[in-house]
Amino acid sequence: MKHNQWPFTTPGIPDNLFSRGEVPMTKEEVRVLTITKARLAPGQIIWDIGSGTGSLSVEAALAVPGGTVYAVERNPRAMELTELNTKQFAVKNVVLVPGEAPVALKHLPSPHRVFVGGSGGHLSQILPVVRDRLQPGGRLIINAVTVETFTLCTELLNGWCREVIQVNISRAVPTGSVHLWHALNPVFIFTAEKDREEV
Repeated sequence: MKHNQWPFTTPGIPDNLFSRGEVPMTKEEVRVLTITKARLAPGQIIWDIGSGTGSLSVEAALAVPGGTVYAVERNPRAMELTELNTKQFAVKNVVLVPGEAPVALKHLPSPHRVFVGGSGGHLSQILPVVRDRLQPGGRLIINAVTVETFTLCTELLNGWCREVIQVNISRAVPTGSVHLWHALNPVFIFTAEKDREEV
């Protein structure tokens, strides 16, 4: 097994260094913003709900030495990729949690930070559990890629101290002798903080 050690303190591991297959992956630039919004620190407990390829779990694990990332994933193939990518980057502080949220969250330790990348259509059941279990001052970050998820997050996070940004990324790709812009799907990043009043 080849180990791709990431020798930098900043996030932003290139997408092509991860094993992916057909499983959706949070793109590099969005991952950087997601990690930044989480305000990670050593020793934190993190839930990554819908870990997919594990790219975010890997980046978060590198940012919380002495902490633990719980990668929750219902898709067996995605769980395999999460495991593979943690091994490729020699990350030791990711715990694989196969199963579907919110049931799979029941026995996990209460988190300082929660990422939601995929909810399996159960976002309205997951968020009350997250709000209850988040430690004081904890932060929740949701990446929404569909109009429906954006609308639901706006409704469900009412009353939280929250912000939302829209991220539009375009990459220059070679086309013949020139480069054209290739736009990635826009992503809404919701950030909510526990125990702070809505502003």
